[in-house]
Amino acid sequence: MYVGRDLTELEGVDPADWTDKELAFFHHGMQQLTAYLNTQGNSRHQTIIKEIEKRGGFHREATWTNGSEIHFD
Repeated sequence: MYVGRDLTELEGVDPADWTDKELAFFHHGMQQLTAYLNTQGNSRHQTIIKEIEKRGGFHREATWTNGSEIHFD
């Protein structure tokens, strides 16, 4: 289960200041609803995608205690 700031709290925050978990969570949700998003929703999703790309994606090296993917739930 995601525990963190909701989208209304993040509305005034630059995506550069979001955590990786916040970006991953909202990207996943918006990706599932892409066909139903309005222009503003699509614009916000594109901003999230650009920030993820700017950070080099979410790929990280797996360790004994952590996998290679960010889990937000």
